[in-house]
Amino acid sequence: MLQIAEKTIDYPKFTIDGRHFVDTFLLAQFYDVGMRTLSGFERADVARHFGFCDREELSALTGEELQRAYIGNDERFRQRALCAVRETRSISELLSPSYFIQAQIFPYNYQDAIVRGNATRINALFLREYFRQRHSIPEMPMVRGFEGGYTDIFFTGVARNVWHCDVASLYPSIMLQFDCFPQTDQLQIFRHLLTDLRTFRLEAKAKMRAEKNPVKQRHFHALQNTFKILINSFYGYLGFAQGHFADFDAAARVTQIGRDLLKKMIDWLNGQDAQVIEVDTDGIYFVPPDKIDIDELRKRLGKELPPGIEVEFDEQFDAMFSYKAKNYALLTRNGDVIIKGGALKSRGLEKFQRVFLEEMIKLLMQGKPEAIVDLRNEFEKKIRDRKWKIDMLMKTDTLQDSLEKYRAKIAGSARNRAAAYELALASGRNYRPGEQISYYITGTIKKLAAYENAKLASNFDPQNRDENIDYYIAKLDELVKKFANLKETSTKQETLAL
Repeated sequence: MLQIAEKTIDYPKFTIDGRHFVDTFLLAQFYDVGMRTLSGFERADVARHFGFCDREELSALTGEELQRAYIGNDERFRQRALCAVRETRSISELLSPSYFIQAQIFPYNYQDAIVRGNATRINALFLREYFRQRHSIPEMPMVRGFEGGYTDIFFTGVARNVWHCDVASLYPSIMLQFDCFPQTDQLQIFRHLLTDLRTFRLEAKAKMRAEKNPVKQRHFHALQNTFKILINSFYGYLGFAQGHFADFDAAARVTQIGRDLLKKMIDWLNGQDAQVIEVDTDGIYFVPPDKIDIDELRKRLGKELPPGIEVEFDEQFDAMFSYKAKNYALLTRNGDVIIKGGALKSRGLEKFQRVFLEEMIKLLMQGKPEAIVDLRNEFEKKIRDRKWKIDMLMKTDTLQDSLEKYRAKIAGSARNRAAAYELALASGRNYRPGEQISYYITGTIKKLAAYENAKLASNFDPQNRDENIDYYIAKLDELVKKFANLKETSTKQETLAL
């Protein structure tokens, strides 16, 4: 069993002397912990996200159509297999190098360096060095709770000319600048490791920004993000119950200083007639005052902060849609849309809903709310005319419980029946927690029990389509109704936007 953020994954671990198995599925899961940008974790989803999918029509070759291509010795089947191998290699080359580097740092092999938790790896470094120096190991600390980072939202609606500022490596910087280290670390291993890894991350981030080659830029992006998670885990280690050198008082001091710094930055920006939109742990989204030199604003804000705490104005956006805390969308300068938060980008939505929501929010941020009606009608027509491949309509759920546990909960009325589990049981396969089931809904009426009308997406036959048109149109209308107030908040906000 492997814990990745809020998910528990039951994965098969293989061991062969002299070889290491690196699962790109797990690499994608760990990548998404920090980025939260992947729409799914199938190979095709990840390859498409990173631009590795050269032939989209081959990735869409699934289910009955794929089976026919195999039986018929269709050239498309061979091309799809070759494409899959190339995509897997590209994903591995992008996401695994940082873990190879970590295998040279931590007392774990390449394979185990990936699946071990960050706090566990950090603890192993401490133990190794203390054993090497024949120094005693302290007793485990008493666990206690403490307040976390600062998050808040000050505005909802659409804002234009939005900047993002943050403190470079906020928690690591605080720990280094204010000596927030474990009291029991008599050899000061914590300070030295954090200093070295923070330097490495900042160098990788600088190379990412300077790099013009998109492939190399993605490499440095993945590298700096992995080490961002790692160095931020030093703060997490302070509150790690199984850490021999954990220090809950030091962890509480770090978050307290972080909250104070961010509130000070917010107060200063408001004092300069800027409009703060949202703050999330280490970053602030805001609209700067009119006719201001942004570099001068950054320099003046930096002077308000203690030495060693460096502020960055790292991104500018044409517009931002602020929905609720930790849920927002950004319109980049080149017209791309970035969506953050489960309320706006839930993997519980079918792909057509996610695409519709993204397009609807983009229209709002572009100042075109009147075009939403046409967008909705366009999506309805494609559903009725069966224009989409099944991947636009299918839903992918991750099994959190074993099938035995699911049966027990159903028998004890502890949960409702779910389509993914019912399909897994009917398949006869021994699905494990962490595995995913993709399915779509059949039938002819819009209100029905999904688990009674679900069908595996792999069994979809494009030559004999049986998706439930009325069901999916009803889901489209539910989404429109849920976000109907977006149009109002957009039009009411023009004074701030302009």
